[in-house]
Amino acid sequence: MNKVMTRTVQLRPAGRPPGRRDSRRPGAPASRRPLTPPAAPPGPRPTDLFAERLLAVLSGRRPVHWMLRHTAGHAYDDLARLAERGPLRTRGSDPVVRDIGYYVPSAGALEVFARIAAGDRLRALAFRLEQGADLRWRCTAVEMGGPRGPRAPHDA
Repeated sequence: MNKVMTRTVQLRPAGRPPGRRDSRRPGAPASRRPLTPPAAPPGPRPTDLFAERLLAVLSGRRPVHWMLRHTAGHAYDDLARLAERGPLRTRGSDPVVRDIGYYVPSAGALEVFARIAAGDRLRALAFRLEQGADLRWRCTAVEMGGPRGPRAPHDA
């Protein structure tokens, strides 16, 4: 995901030091704004985390079993089949996540797509996340762009 950080540079006038802005000095009016602790920075979104995790497995940087505790249902088997083909293994630069989008079909569920740049190609990755009773997100489905292989019958 491309993020752009910008910083503005404040220039001070040459020749004199910055003025004092300490409101705690004697005789200063009381601050009108109550002191509150700064808000904690939000953690990474589950969509971003899982896109990076799936990318690491599908590019061969991590083994498939690394995702075992982060998957539920048939997603692990689907991921193992995808990883066998190595769809994101490239020579030279590592694949990167270019863009992520998601849809919320119901509370506790996210359907996510990611655009992956792998070499000179742009690939599509789609996966579904569901939040369990323990409030942890787990991947329940994963697909890559292109034809799907046959799915083995599973016991219900």
